[in-house]
Amino acid sequence: MASSSEYLGFVLEQLSEAGEISHRAMMGEYIIYCRGKVIGGIYDNRFLIKPTPSAKRLMPDAKSELPYEGAKEMLLVKEMDDRAFLSELVNAVADEVPERKKRK
Repeated sequence: MASSSEYLGFVLEQLSEAGEISHRAMMGEYIIYCRGKVIGGIYDNRFLIKPTPSAKRLMPDAKSELPYEGAKEMLLVKEMDDRAFLSELVNAVADEVPERKKRK
């Protein structure tokens, strides 16, 4: 099942206080970037984030889920109504993930 553009809009609105957030559509799903770094995505209308040490600390009870068959596990973000928390979460994850590799 592909994610809906309505759910994408909801997530982007909730992340509006987080700073430089962008997205890219990919095979019916959406990759989410913070400051140009991949921090997670929307898969089957679920907001999943990379399982960095900060993400695990901020969401100690978060459930690990597969975004799609063959992918690495990510953490399910359930606290979608707290914009301050979401801002802290995505910025902390962005601080820990490496810069995007430049295409040649």
